Amino acid sequence: MKILLTGGAGFIGSHIAALYLQAGHQVVIIDDLSTGMQENIPSGAKFYQCSIHSPEVFDIFNEEQAEVLNHHAAQVNVRLSVESPTDDANTNIIGSLNVLEAARKTGVKKVIFASSGGAIYGEQNSYPADESHPTDPISPYGISKLAIEKYLNFYRLTYGMKTVVLRYANVYGPRQANHGEAGVISIFVNKLLNKESPTIFGDGTQTRDFVFVKDVAQANLAALDESQSGFFNIGTGIETSLNQLTEQLISLCHSNVHAQYSEAKPGELQRSCLQPSQLQETPPTPIAMGLDQTITWFQEKRT
Repeated sequence: MKILLTGGAGFIGSHIAALYLQAGHQVVIIDDLSTGMQENIPSGAKFYQCSIHSPEVFDIFNEEQAEVLNHHAAQVNVRLSVESPTDDANTNIIGSLNVLEAARKTGVKKVIFASSGGAIYGEQNSYPADESHPTDPISPYGISKLAIEKYLNFYRLTYGMKTVVLRYANVYGPRQANHGEAGVISIFVNKLLNKESPTIFGDGTQTRDFVFVKDVAQANLAALDESQSGFFNIGTGIETSLNQLTEQLISLCHSNVHAQYSEAKPGELQRSCLQPSQLQETPPTPIAMGLDQTITWFQEKRT
């Protein structure tokens, strides 16, 4: 089938694009390269450099006549969303609606949307959280992701469009940018390989559910199945504190530096952990294995 993938030059999107191509699908990528990189785009994918805000989006959808929209283009920095809720909403809500309207008008049959489990659940009542957990986001980023989930329900009910919402835990792995709040692992790895001390905001007891990007790509492949629709967590069900993560990374990088601590940032969760869903057909990649592959990629990139 033909799949139109927004954000396909980005960290997660490029892994999904490669797996879709490997499975024999046609892939068309829309990315403005504001955070994605052209070198991430796999051979065989058709590429349009275009913002999701642009009127050109409709022309691309109309030209390509894709069966599926996989929407990954987004502003993903929680701290930036706190500092500028308007900018976050402009990209994650207004930009997304521009894409969804183009999909509707050109007959797209199914939408796969990259949401955020940690951000939309807020401070959890239970651990790990399943998909029935109440949604109570505490950051503008989480609010914007939840808003698009609600819009997708509108498109499903009003236009009969099939929708799959993937609520990601904290995704990490090769190709992740080593700047910005979202990529704590890549940031720390880059610091350690440069023999610099990583900075933990808060006391380091805050936990996250770190899920390997290749597991996320596999879930996106499973989401193409005609029978799949609804909301799905994509995580591991395992909490790792930032202190534990830092110790593991220091050991794997064979570093002798120590973490520095700074004041906690507003809008960030203390704990987050997601119950894996049925779309995750194989056990999640153990974090030690995923970290090792991530570090190896960064090391190879430096040579």
